[in-house]
Amino acid sequence: MKTILFQGDSITDAGRIREKDSPLAGTEHASFFGYGYANYVCARLGFDFPTEYKFINRGIGGNRTVDVYARIKKDIINLAPDYMSLLIGVNDVWHELESGNGVSAEKFEKIYTMLLEEIYEALPNIKIMLLEPFVLEGPSTMSKENHPGRWPIFDREVKLRAAAAKRVAEKFGIPFVTLQDKFDAAVARTNDTTKWAYDGVHPTPRGHEIIARAWLEAFATL
Repeated sequence: MKTILFQGDSITDAGRIREKDSPLAGTEHASFFGYGYANYVCARLGFDFPTEYKFINRGIGGNRTVDVYARIKKDIINLAPDYMSLLIGVNDVWHELESGNGVSAEKFEKIYTMLLEEIYEALPNIKIMLLEPFVLEGPSTMSKENHPGRWPIFDREVKLRAAAAKRVAEKFGIPFVTLQDKFDAAVARTNDTTKWAYDGVHPTPRGHEIIARAWLEAFATL
């Protein structure tokens, strides 16, 4: 049985039960995987291939690239997954806007590269795909009276992290799963960003479906 690891921030976390605190540890219970795209993927792959994959979600809400890097040993290498997806980047921007504790685009790319280098050194046969950080204009991201330039900064800076993540994927020759274009196309259908990401960052169920479909399409190429 091969292990699939979902790694990232709150979009991946999606309210999952922490394994160390849960009586459901090690079980494929919906709340263990959260309510998001990771759970959708588990459902579909688990149904189609019920004996082939074990799923682990180690996304942690609020994480930046530096936070994932800090837990690389415990939450990636020690788990020895056969496959891993990583969605990270929006908090590197958000934390800067909220508290001045973000991660610059240059450092983001440097840490991201170091992260993958160390994973491949420890797990040379792992297959990885990187998911593009994305953002929509919404209650948490749009300009406000006390910060009139918030949305343009959010939009610009997340796109810089997305471009950096794409360069990292190209450097390692691994799939880069675009998401911004898919969310933008979805918004064009409804003219309402909150139907897809209720605050501009965190997806609704239909937004998680966008990610799950893109994830599965990329996974089929690994």
